Amino acid sequence: MDGFPLPLQVVFAFLLGSLLGSFLNVVIYRLPAGLSVVRPRSRCPRCGQVLSPLELIPIVSWVVQRGRCRSCQAPISPRYPLVEALTAMLFSLAALWRPALPELLFIWAFIALLIALSFIDIDTQTLPNSLNFGGIFLGMLGALLLGFPLPWPEALEGGLLGAGLVALLAGYGGLLYNRLKDSPREGPFGVHLVHLAAMVGAWGGLLGTVGGVWLGSLGLVVGLLNASLNARLGRVLALPDALTLGLAALAPLAALGLGLSPLESLRGLLLSAGGLALAGMFYWWLRNPSDKVDLEAEAQSASGYVSVMGYGDVVLAGFLGVWLGWAQLLLALFVAVLAGAVVGLVRQRLGGNNQIPFGPYLALGGLVAFFWGETLVRWYLGYIGLA
Repeated sequence: MDGFPLPLQVVFAFLLGSLLGSFLNVVIYRLPAGLSVVRPRSRCPRCGQVLSPLELIPIVSWVVQRGRCRSCQAPISPRYPLVEALTAMLFSLAALWRPALPELLFIWAFIALLIALSFIDIDTQTLPNSLNFGGIFLGMLGALLLGFPLPWPEALEGGLLGAGLVALLAGYGGLLYNRLKDSPREGPFGVHLVHLAAMVGAWGGLLGTVGGVWLGSLGLVVGLLNASLNARLGRVLALPDALTLGLAALAPLAALGLGLSPLESLRGLLLSAGGLALAGMFYWWLRNPSDKVDLEAEAQSASGYVSVMGYGDVVLAGFLGVWLGWAQLLLALFVAVLAGAVVGLVRQRLGGNNQIPFGPYLALGGLVAFFWGETLVRWYLGYIGLA
């Protein structure tokens, strides 16, 4: 859109965003159900009447029809124009913030994926791997071809660190909540392998580099070898979660006592855990590409284990890490937790019962960090006198 006046670019972005928002409504409804997002044509869910082009004009059709189907007068959820308007406004904001192509196209795709993931999570308590990994692949492609949103090494490290951090928050939280009970032993990949990778990576990172090889990456190698052995044997070999997670937490403390680098130990812990978590989720996605069945939830239900955070959130954190980098991802997590706490208190005061999952808050934090992260960080550093 280079060469066009900025106001015209913003208007175009708003119109395009509203049209794509209409398509996102289809994705949000059909993808979790395993239906095609292309066919059949949109129709009223009450009477089955195929909608005409005039009934599919984003935002306008809902207003003109006063939120009702023209055929049967059944009410149409206001969420349809809300998604269209939200997408249109965020597309316009992106056009104001970065009008240059082709980066703007990547940003629009980033926005669309987060909106679809958020509303699907609200409806189904799941985050489809197809959209989550689509965001990771898109970010890595942009990093490889354009150096955008980040240079390739930073994008890769941000994705692995982000996934590792949230995976370990889920691991330690689950261990405490379930009173040291082990997580479900799924084969060949399971949560226990993420904890094993974290332990080996933490101690390897503590030891540093040997023969040009950074030992913090050994956790990922050991986890993949264990998964391969599980597949070959047809059963799961696993250490207790209390042991692996306990030793993983001990490594950075040991580094301090030995005069070594605790940061390298933490880096090995997070990178190995994140790499194994993403590899495992990618494996399960290939096994179940429809996104219809939550294998993790089924295994947890069967074992009586209660997860404090789904692994869809882990992949989403990897997605955001690729786009934001490690520092901005921490800001996104802070915004997500803060927003969740505020909304939770408000809903409690109003007597709301339905809980909003963490995915939409994480997406909100990602958008805030993407558009205003650097400004917020500079303001905070200046506020505490470090700027």
